[in-house]
Amino acid sequence: MSDTSVYKCFRALHERDGIFVIPNPWDAGTARILASMGFEALATTSAGLAFSLGVNDGAVPREQTLANCRDIVEATDLPVSADLEKGFGDSPESAAETVRAAAMAGLAGCSIEDFTNRNDRPLYEFALAVDRIEAAVEAARSLPHDFILTARCENFLRGNPDLSDTIARLQAFEQAGADALYAPALPDLETIRTVCTSVGRPVNALMGTPGATYSISELAEAGVRRVSIGSAASRVALGALMKAAREIREAGTFDLMTEGATFAELSEIFTAFE
Repeated sequence: MSDTSVYKCFRALHERDGIFVIPNPWDAGTARILASMGFEALATTSAGLAFSLGVNDGAVPREQTLANCRDIVEATDLPVSADLEKGFGDSPESAAETVRAAAMAGLAGCSIEDFTNRNDRPLYEFALAVDRIEAAVEAARSLPHDFILTARCENFLRGNPDLSDTIARLQAFEQAGADALYAPALPDLETIRTVCTSVGRPVNALMGTPGATYSISELAEAGVRRVSIGSAASRVALGALMKAAREIREAGTFDLMTEGATFAELSEIFTAFE
């Protein structure tokens, strides 16, 4: 797929009727595995990358994050959106600069969130949060190609389950020009439905968190247009490793080591990309 086609394809996924799933690989290998399964687009995961590097989410600098993004972009011909956290800075210009850098990495889109990465004041003040999205949108619109800017409100994920403020922020982000909207960790389908009906842009829902086990059809009925899984796949993989290692240490047996993907399965997938 040509570069131009990638950007047009990602835009078309958001504009067509129905819902689509955008799973989250954390390296080139997992990107190719997911692409081989028929998914139409991919999204990176900041936490999945961090865990693979042995650090906490939010601890990976922009340059290293974008290098990982480039690896994932180059691994397949699918459009890729990146989880770029708060844009690696507090100012609107930091968000704009990150969007421009994301485009240079070959990404078809990215998300910018309102989480400050501070426990004492987890979300940016409303006006600054909107200014940051406005700057990110302006940077996206200045690019020579299409770019999907997703604006995230982190209230529910950061222990502040304020639905009114969440909706107000998402509506302001929409007015600022965001292409897609995202409020991770909404507690139930009714809340998801309320968010979807309160805005006019496509809404992304996060699955793979505790209690978030709704089916694709249930999410579609609630009005969701895009579904991501964040760090869930990486945690599934790491959880399997921990469980198998625990068996070796505690039971002295290796039964779980036989449950992984076979060498032949992985070789077949990766050979197709040569």
